[in-house]
Amino acid sequence: MSWWGKIIGGSFGFMLGGPLGALFGAALGHNLDRGMGQLGGEGFSPGGQERVQGAFFTATFSVMGYIAKVDGQVSKDEINIANTLMRQLNLSPDMMTTARRLFSEGKAPGFPLDDVLKQFRQECHRRQSLMRMFLEMQIHAAFADGVLHPAEKKALHHICDMLGFSQHEFDHLLNLVRAHNEGAGASRGPDSTGGLTLSMSYKVLDVEKSATDAEVKKAYRRLMNQHHPDKLVAKGLPEEMMQVAKEKTQEIKAAYDVIKKDRGMR
Repeated sequence: MSWWGKIIGGSFGFMLGGPLGALFGAALGHNLDRGMGQLGGEGFSPGGQERVQGAFFTATFSVMGYIAKVDGQVSKDEINIANTLMRQLNLSPDMMTTARRLFSEGKAPGFPLDDVLKQFRQECHRRQSLMRMFLEMQIHAAFADGVLHPAEKKALHHICDMLGFSQHEFDHLLNLVRAHNEGAGASRGPDSTGGLTLSMSYKVLDVEKSATDAEVKKAYRRLMNQHHPDKLVAKGLPEEMMQVAKEKTQEIKAAYDVIKKDRGMR
């Protein structure tokens, strides 16, 4: 049974304390009283997969709401991208409702961003790939209206710092999102490049044009390993979010294919 099924079925106990637990409980609303039983049960140990999945789900949609509001107002584009992500994840009606409530919690005045991020990082137990996927989703949300506003960029930099990512890593994630927006995300066939340019392809793989073929291959393999859906799920990515990881691997492969074709690589 999935972690969500355990929550609805009442066998989950209380997986999280702290700010993430408070947000999750508030978002569940009456389902919390009806389905989870008494709070404070044993639940799952810190670092356990189900607990990390719950932390990822809670942090993703609540912080997304915060990012949407940070520039002063929540645009229709930002609401649409949150709803689009929820649909892409094939969330059940109950999960959809909870995700929307978490988004609203993030928009509320006094949202404890730093406390949420500190606990999220702690729950992830140094799972860098998982935190990287979380940050990519927040960058996608910030680009929802096609523009990265100064307030949004400042907030993303802060999130990046809180999760322990360098400026270089942040810039690379920005390039991944820009590549998605420029058309690589439309790639679905094995031989399609989605209209990705050669210049952007190098940015996606995070290598210079002067890199050797061996360095290009090494960068490609590293990124594919970081975004491998099965590995991310094993580290705590909710199974419903596997499609997002699959799309990332398609974009990375599209960039690699562009470079291979230009260089005549095999």
